Amino acid sequence: MNEKTLDKLKILADAAKYDVSCASSGTSRGSVKNGIGTAAGWGICHSFTPDGRCISLFKILLTNHCIYDCAYCSNRRSNDVVRSAFTAEELTELTIEFYRRNYIEGLFLSSGVMRNPDYTMEQMLRVVMLLRETHRFNGYIHMKSIPGASRELIARAGTYVDRMSVNLEIPSEQNLKLLAPEKDYESVFAPMRFIQQGMLESAEDRRKFRSAPKFVPAGQSTQVIIGATPDSDKQILTLASALYKRPSFKRVYYSGYIPVNKNDNRLPIIATPPLVRENRLYQADWLMRFYQFKASEIVDDAHPDLELDIDPKMGWALRNPAFFPVDINTAPYEMILRVPGIGVKSAKLIVASRRYGRLNSVQLKKMGVVMKRAQYFIVCRELPMRTVNELTPQYVRRQVSQKQKKQAADLLQYSINWGE
Repeated sequence: MNEKTLDKLKILADAAKYDVSCASSGTSRGSVKNGIGTAAGWGICHSFTPDGRCISLFKILLTNHCIYDCAYCSNRRSNDVVRSAFTAEELTELTIEFYRRNYIEGLFLSSGVMRNPDYTMEQMLRVVMLLRETHRFNGYIHMKSIPGASRELIARAGTYVDRMSVNLEIPSEQNLKLLAPEKDYESVFAPMRFIQQGMLESAEDRRKFRSAPKFVPAGQSTQVIIGATPDSDKQILTLASALYKRPSFKRVYYSGYIPVNKNDNRLPIIATPPLVRENRLYQADWLMRFYQFKASEIVDDAHPDLELDIDPKMGWALRNPAFFPVDINTAPYEMILRVPGIGVKSAKLIVASRRYGRLNSVQLKKMGVVMKRAQYFIVCRELPMRTVNELTPQYVRRQVSQKQKKQAADLLQYSINWGE
C-alpha cells in the first residue's frame, strides 16, 4: 500500500465511523470455483454488532465529498475537513488485499454524495461489480443506497450485494427538513420501495426457476439518529414498527446523536451521546421483533418516552400489574414471554419442561430465568405470594431500578428546551 492510498484510507475509514447500520450477513453463500471468500449465515467474526454478533467488515466511504449540508453530519458541504475519494479500482484492490491478509471477511460500502445521487451510485456499483466479476469475491457485501438514486441503478446493485440500506437519519420529515433542507422522505422511501419490489420479484422468480439470481438476500436496514431532534421515543418506535411490517425489512439501527458540529444552533447542546436512551430503544426494538409486543404497548400518549432507570419490558409490567402474577405451570407461552427476566429461550424451555412435572424456582434459575426480576410477576410451586400486586409497583420499581452514572446526562435529552 503506497502512502497516498494510506492517507485516503485514514480519512475515509474515520469518516465512516458514525454509520452504525452494518451487521453480519444474515445470508449464506458457499465457495465457488476460482473465487475467494464466503458469506456465512451465522455472521463474520472479530468485532461486535449492537445485538452481540461477531463481524469483521471493511467499513469505508467511497468519498467524503458531499453536495448536501446536513446539520448533523461531519462530512457536510460547509465543514472545513480534508476531502478525499477512492477510485473504484483502488477500493476494490484494497478490499481484496485486506481479505487475503485475513483482516476482513466482508465490505460495508457507503459514500458522500458527489455531483448527484445517480453519479455516486454508479461509482459504488462499479466497486461491487469489480469485486464480484473481476476478482470473483464471494464474501459479504453491504452497500448503502443513495437517497434519490434511480430504480435502474438500485436494481443492478441489488444483484451483486447481500444487503442494502437507506438511512432515514431523522425520525420525522418535519425535522429532517430542518436539519437537512436538501432531503425529504420521498427520496429515502423511494429506494426502500425499489429494494422491496426487487426482493419480492426475485423470490417469485426463484420459486419458478431455482437458478434465478438472488436480489439483496439479506434484506434491507436503516439508521435513525437519536437525540438530535425533539422526536419522542413513541414517534421513533412507531416508525420502526411500520418498517418491520415490510417483508424486506430486517433491522432498524439507533444511533445516539454525537455533537460533531457544535456551532450549529439547529442542534441541541449536549456533553455526551444519549447512550442509555439508545440502549433502551434497542431493548424496545427487541420486544417488538421477538417478544410479540406492539409499539403502542411499549410507549403511548401517557408515556411517550422510555424510562431510563428500568428496561422497557419491566416498565410495561409495572404499568400493567393486572396481568400478573403469571402461573408458570399453566400460563400460555405468549404470557410467559411478557414476564420481566424471562427471555425467548427460557420461555420455550418452561413450556417444554412443564409437561413432565410442575416447575419450581430452582429449575427456573437453571433455565436462565433472572429471578431477581421475575419473582415479582410469577407464581410457581413454592414461591410466596409477594408479587407486584402485594408489594405495589412503586416498591418493585425501587428494587429493580438501575442506578447508572450516565443516566443524568441522558435525562438532559428530555429536558432540553427545543422551542416552537
